[in-house]
Amino acid sequence: MSFFPTPVTLFNKKGTDMTDISKRSIVKMVALTAVAAAALVGCGKKEEAPKAEAPAAAKAEPLKIAFAYVGPVGDGGWTFAHDNGRKEIEKAFGDKVVTSFVEKVPESADAERVIRDMAAQGNKLIFGTTFGYMEPMLKVAADHKDIKFEHATGYKTADNMRTYDSRTYEGAYMAGVVAGKMTKSNTLGVVASIPIPEVIRNINSFTLGAQSVNPKIKTKVVWVNDWFNPPKETEAATALINGGADVLMQNTDSSAVLQTAEKLGKRAFGWDSDMTAYGPKAHLGSAVINWGPYYIKSVREALEGKWTGNQASWWGVKEGAIDFVSLAADVPEDAKKKLDDVKAGLKDGSFVIWKGPIVGQDGKEVLAKDAVADDKFLGGINFYVKGVEGKIPSSK
Repeated sequence: MSFFPTPVTLFNKKGTDMTDISKRSIVKMVALTAVAAAALVGCGKKEEAPKAEAPAAAKAEPLKIAFAYVGPVGDGGWTFAHDNGRKEIEKAFGDKVVTSFVEKVPESADAERVIRDMAAQGNKLIFGTTFGYMEPMLKVAADHKDIKFEHATGYKTADNMRTYDSRTYEGAYMAGVVAGKMTKSNTLGVVASIPIPEVIRNINSFTLGAQSVNPKIKTKVVWVNDWFNPPKETEAATALINGGADVLMQNTDSSAVLQTAEKLGKRAFGWDSDMTAYGPKAHLGSAVINWGPYYIKSVREALEGKWTGNQASWWGVKEGAIDFVSLAADVPEDAKKKLDDVKAGLKDGSFVIWKGPIVGQDGKEVLAKDAVADDKFLGGINFYVKGVEGKIPSSK
């Protein structure tokens, strides 16, 4: 396509020939014509408009997670261990989650009020960390199908509620191995909380561990009917020591038992968390719970849409949930070796604590020779093994 004009003869009004137009005018005309040509050089091509950038995807809202604690976060034991697990969630998932907690929530109607309030505040994953929250959580879960509920140590589930627990009896058995070697009176003491299978199982496992290295062992028990009550725990520990026990274990949540042993010149264990600092001279070691692995698993499943209800998890040494730490320097080498063997066996499955023959307090066989207790058996223990003194009080 040409844009240059066909040559013509130009005349002025008088008819004078103007073909002698100046070179300057010609140059100017050519230049203007070239500009026009350049502007239309793309004739026949469609000019594409610049593509608009897609709007940035909206950032997902963080998963709101709430914890209901039966004790104070500073109890040094049970609740302290759960709160460490909460902190591990924050460390693992960063700004993908927002966590909160309410401490000292009683195992009563008040628990339902607190859990309902957590639901109303927009939390989509709620952890209740003690056995007594089971019924309140079931009620709230039934009214909030869009929220996921996790209940510690319970046995009832729903489509949007599941349970989780730790095999604390493994830690109790390991403490027993040490206690059986360290006692001079052959009398051990346990400060117990609530008479439910979990606690009875721990008393028995502690006794079995001690008897595995010292068949002469007897175990005395004082029940305080509370999870966290330092004055009652102190009183119970004192009574056990006055009754001849020189090594104490507890299934309560504070450090009072260890502190009492320190004050009275006896030995004791930390429970749920490492309690060394509360009684360094009395401390023989701590049976600890690490809730972090389970909490991280649960949150990851919720974030990835893989969380399902009607499930029950029970983790121990094998899963990294239970350990025995900070063993005292004066524990003899043969006890250390036995402890290491037990821990390794629990981890790889080659050692089982509840394997027959096991005899009850009344002398009757509760587990036949070579029989291995399953989780149903362990979950329903309501008897003392031989060597444990006293009676189990009613849990009602």
